[in-house]
Amino acid sequence: MQCLFLREGVLNTWVDTEDTKSILQNKTHKRLSKMTYLQLAYAHLATIVPAFIIASYLLFTRKGTNTHRMLGRIYMILMLVTATIALFMPAEVGPRFFNHFGFIHLFCLLVFYLVPSAYFAIKKGNIEQHKGKMIGLYVGGLIIAGSFTFMPGRLLHGWIIG
Repeated sequence: MQCLFLREGVLNTWVDTEDTKSILQNKTHKRLSKMTYLQLAYAHLATIVPAFIIASYLLFTRKGTNTHRMLGRIYMILMLVTATIALFMPAEVGPRFFNHFGFIHLFCLLVFYLVPSAYFAIKKGNIEQHKGKMIGLYVGGLIIAGSFTFMPGRLLHGWIIG
């Protein structure tokens, strides 16, 4: 039997080697997975780096082509996935809300608003609105939010700047 539970903001999975009663009495269980902050950071980087590369390419190439559409969809999915991952990462710097969220998590809300609205704008044929939202996503979701990750006390600052 497998069960999931949330502890300290981390999703844990446990597997019962005998039955649920033995877990409570004999502690005979194996821990299968626990997403640590570092694992979440790696997952976040694995989605945000290709999103940045794709977005930079799309920003400076011809619009409306099949390549642009395909890469645009991939970029939007990557941004939604990375924003979702970021929500599970507790704030390490500055004030915390609900003992988890920081001001940097507001960029996740920006992504969750801009991606669908840009998608629906282009589906309706509103190119100017789509363009504005995509530039806002690039500047706000990648450039500004990305520059905050290099501030002292943050993980990337320690890795890259030292």
